[in-house]
Amino acid sequence: MISRELEAEILRLHHAERWPIGTLARQLHVHHTTVRRVLRQAGIAIVRERPRPSMIDPYVSFIEDTLTRYPTLRASRLYQMARERGYPGSPDHFRHQVALYRPRPSAEAYLRLRTLPGEQSQVDWAHFGRLVVGRALRPLMAFVMVLSYSRQVFLRFYLGASMSCFLDGHVQAFNFFQGVPRQCLYDNLKSAVLERIGDAIRFHPTLLELAAWYHFQPRPVAIARGNEKGRVERAIRFARERFFAARRFADLADLNAQALAWCAGEAAERPCPEDRARTVRACFEEERPRLLALPAEPFPCQERVDVPSHKTPYVRFDLNDYSIPHTHVRRTLQVVATQERVRVLDGDEVIATHARSFDRDQQIEEPSHIEALVAHKRAGRAHRAMDRLHHAAASASALFKLAAERGAHLGALTRGLVDLLDSHGAAALEAAIAAALREQAAHLGAVRHFIDQQRARRGQSPPIAITLPNDPRVRSLTVRPHSLSNYEQLLRENAHEHTDEHAIEPVGHHRSDESER
Repeated sequence: MISRELEAEILRLHHAERWPIGTLARQLHVHHTTVRRVLRQAGIAIVRERPRPSMIDPYVSFIEDTLTRYPTLRASRLYQMARERGYPGSPDHFRHQVALYRPRPSAEAYLRLRTLPGEQSQVDWAHFGRLVVGRALRPLMAFVMVLSYSRQVFLRFYLGASMSCFLDGHVQAFNFFQGVPRQCLYDNLKSAVLERIGDAIRFHPTLLELAAWYHFQPRPVAIARGNEKGRVERAIRFARERFFAARRFADLADLNAQALAWCAGEAAERPCPEDRARTVRACFEEERPRLLALPAEPFPCQERVDVPSHKTPYVRFDLNDYSIPHTHVRRTLQVVATQERVRVLDGDEVIATHARSFDRDQQIEEPSHIEALVAHKRAGRAHRAMDRLHHAAASASALFKLAAERGAHLGALTRGLVDLLDSHGAAALEAAIAAALREQAAHLGAVRHFIDQQRARRGQSPPIAITLPNDPRVRSLTVRPHSLSNYEQLLRENAHEHTDEHAIEPVGHHRSDESER
């Protein structure tokens, strides 16, 4: 709007000085459309100058005809079609001209929607960026439900928009409202609508289970009709501006605690858009008795996933590994998870329970699982040592039986015999055990005594300890000694050949060698 003095000045300069519209606009610092409006309101006929010819003029009828049939056709594609027909101009100029000829949709009027108390709520997800949890970068999603009559808002944050989070958001919202609206309005998100062709809608079966549990009716809005759930859209914008902006929080639990306090506080104290004389809290108190009653038990909204367990006692779920008993490896198990806990089931049996982690590549362990596996491995090592001794020395079974009858410590006996096997070999150990059994001496000291006695009788020095790598493939390997008679025969043959050579050697030559030496 301009002042009446400026309007009078425009009319005076136009009539008295014959200034054209462009001069009036430049000299008076107003837009040329403002000058035209003033002149038109004064009843002055505005003679439009004939526009200069443009290179697009021959193509106007083609452009109008094409846009009539395809009103949403992109200007870039239309430009290529015009170029193929000889248009010489640039794409920028063409795009500007096309905007002048593109048909405009007629303005649509919307009815103000009014709902009865307790009749309807509107539900939606909102993305609030990403949250760093340890080494993981998780999407921070907000579940928002608003009651259409009172505009009471419920806001809760989740690290994702999975179906289990969607269900939990409903349960938490109904508990916050202390009741259930008769109808929940959604857009066509996958957690609500799996498939839709016109009015033929296939709802998500889990959402239908939730609706049957709480006795509400799920209803999606029409396609591309976000205005039908404008209350929740405005509630999301309100939460962004008045709650989340510059908000500080320690973790997700702290953020949700602050969001719940905000919903019950500031969000409830604002004026109700339907009745500015009352607050949202006052309207909600009027609406609460009209809500449906809550069921006796909340809906079970755990996430269920079948997971394989491999050779290590862990199952992987949501980027992390959770320990299980070693007796349940190499089979398919089921993970049942909430936002706080992770349970692992084998059939109907709960075999492990852990606190849920939203980090990534973490090993969440129950100490008893690892301790049981260590004890099992230790017992396995003892069994492998026994098998190795029985394989290397046949008399070992009789020695262990006699030692057990006399109450000896079998673990210490096993470890000592394995050391003797490693240092002296299977043949020496077998001979020493047999000698100890003949003397009815079923203890390690007797076996060690007979081994030392045998080596002293043969004039052998004590064995040198050999350090083997800590590899079970090497340490559990037993090699039976082979007979060396073939090598002894070769040694005797070589000695005989050397004796024959010395026998035919001339005596004088031998003495001359000695004299030379």
